Amino acid sequence: MNSQDQNIQTAPFVELVAVPSALAKNPVFDIIIDEKITLQNYCNALIEKIFTLRQSDFPAFIDYQCDQVKNTIVWLNKLEKLIANNEEIFASKHNMCRFTKLMNLIELKRKDVQSSPVKDLKIKTPKRLINAISDDRYFSYFEVKNHIETLTDFTEKLIYLTQEAFAYKQADKFSINTTLQAYDEQCNHQIEHLQTLRKMRSDYDKEQQEKFNNVKLEKAPIFKIRINGPINILTDVYKQMMYSSQPNGKTYINHSIKDITKFICDHYLDEFGNELSPNTIRTYLSPTRNDKDPNNDTKIRL
Repeated sequence: MNSQDQNIQTAPFVELVAVPSALAKNPVFDIIIDEKITLQNYCNALIEKIFTLRQSDFPAFIDYQCDQVKNTIVWLNKLEKLIANNEEIFASKHNMCRFTKLMNLIELKRKDVQSSPVKDLKIKTPKRLINAISDDRYFSYFEVKNHIETLTDFTEKLIYLTQEAFAYKQADKFSINTTLQAYDEQCNHQIEHLQTLRKMRSDYDKEQQEKFNNVKLEKAPIFKIRINGPINILTDVYKQMMYSSQPNGKTYINHSIKDITKFICDHYLDEFGNELSPNTIRTYLSPTRNDKDPNNDTKIRL
């Protein structure tokens, strides 16, 4: 079975114990992932393993995996959830016998582990970093923070934290470390922190994009018109619009000589294709320099 061709529904595993093929000590039972280990990849590999193993190997496989994780009960619960979420795949493959057998084996293993709760907990994290302990698991925000740093997908991080906060609120806790902040509160604070960072990054990216667009616009080549004749013919047209009044008393162009000089230099070339001199254009536009205006026979009248 190629799990990538299936629409695998994930389950919220807390521990993703997988190895690349080069480091596999037991290729038959190891969960092998050669790319980055994510929740989706882990669930895909688990389902694929279930369909490639012989059914007679299921008990040994479950025992092997339970020995790899710190909290056996939680892992079994998530495996059961994964299989239940993907029941349609078993049905489509006409392999409901695998589905039924696995569900029965998970229940038997869970009962066996629950009869020895001390063996199940396998707490490796220092007690001072354990927020609380319930009948079937312990809660350590220290572990949670380390785990979400391995996740690259932002939404996956939020889902995991939300599920952990909910699991803590629902759990029947018999031991709570009062020196640490409540587990669910720490998870919720981390959710707020991540959402704030996402908004800041989004705002920053928008700001950088705007700056890039502005620089690109400034550097964009401007189409310039070549004037086939004396430049003072062009400046005289602008002078008429700058200083001649309409019937309502307003001029046609209400901009300074400096602004119009820049506009002309930015958009026109002389008859030889050369850039225009701002000093020359400023002089031509001056209302006191009528000596620079074109002769009446070449003047363009508006």
